[in-house]
Amino acid sequence: MNAVGVLIFMAILGALICAKVRAAGGAIVFSLLALVLFIATPAGQGLPDAIGSFMNAVDTASTPALNGSSPQAGVQQ
Repeated sequence: MNAVGVLIFMAILGALICAKVRAAGGAIVFSLLALVLFIATPAGQGLPDAIGSFMNAVDTASTPALNGSSPQAGVQQ
């Protein structure tokens, strides 16, 4: 994993080239490859947990609005 930074850079560069020539499929593949490589690094290992926490916060905030109840309805006092 010594050259993972170079691999991430090359994947981003490939995605930019594919996007420039309007090859959407190639740009998506290169972007996903860069994301997987980033998560494999020590700096990116917290990303899945951060995304999960964010999605949980959005779900917690939006559920009362979708159910038609007030945010304090489920809180017992």
